[in-house]
Amino acid sequence: MRDRILAAADELFYREGVQTVGVDRISKRAGASKKSLYAVFGSKEALVVAYLEARRISIEEAIKDGLARFDASRDRLLGVFEVQGDVFASPDFNGCPFLAASAEAAPGSLVERAHADYRAWVRALLTELAAEAHVPNHEAVGRELHLLYDAASVAANADRDPSAAVARHAAAAILELAGTPRRC
Repeated sequence: MRDRILAAADELFYREGVQTVGVDRISKRAGASKKSLYAVFGSKEALVVAYLEARRISIEEAIKDGLARFDASRDRLLGVFEVQGDVFASPDFNGCPFLAASAEAAPGSLVERAHADYRAWVRALLTELAAEAHVPNHEAVGRELHLLYDAASVAANADRDPSAAVARHAAAAILELAGTPRRC
């Protein structure tokens, strides 16, 4: 039951938005009653958080799996943007689910917290990869690359341009400016 409800919520929330989709539609799509939905999740906000947690796990796995094809640490760092481009090229890409849900959430909500946790994970990943690539001042460069990562997602959605090549090129320029060795 939980998985069916979550799958229905994932499809509808991602395509149409968290606020525009009510629990009635999710219940109907899942073949469950509203009472069952609330028994499993407790509230719509808890369902939204569960949806975001499932999306985060999926994104983390896609990035980790995608980075496995790169050997050199610098290539792995730039590879984040190639993996991101693979996501953008998906026919059902509809922007960052965390940004969309957070934009509709009340300040201080659990949804905002889920978005902040996801952003912290992305920044930590980029900073860690920058350190592995021997990037001087890898903390600052990690923040710059995180800004680029976010901007690429927004631009891909707004422009309907699945290419992340521009973001990868800009990331390479940031690494060059930081004095990162080409091979590490």
